[in-house]
Amino acid sequence: EWQKLNYDIYSLRQIRREVRNRWKRILEDLGFQKEADSLLSVTKLSTISDSQNTKQAREILLKLAEETSIFPTSWELSERYLFVVDRLIALDAAEEFFKIASRTYPKKPGVPCLADGQKELHYLPLPSP
Repeated sequence: EWQKLNYDIYSLRQIRREVRNRWKRILEDLGFQKEADSLLSVTKLSTISDSQNTKQAREILLKLAEETSIFPTSWELSERYLFVVDRLIALDAAEEFFKIASRTYPKKPGVPCLADGQKELHYLPLPSP
């Protein structure tokens, strides 16, 4: 029982690390070599820079999940990446990030973009102001 739990925790951490490394690689390709880690750093004190960007950030994040393989198919979208996309919008780099993500991590044909049994992508709640 404990071995299975430890394995599941290890697997989840590996997946998170892989996703973070994919994002970091794209940020570095965009020219954010020094800023990549800080752009990806999200804490409970993080805020959305502009509430008007929230809708656009959510749309870009869903588009990334649907049209690229930057996230694993079983991945539930994390609010963490909503903050990152918001930062990219503020830097006017969100669309370019999506273009690079589409080229670097294209959606593989024949691979479903939703987890087994999942009917639709989970939408992220709006962060509290």
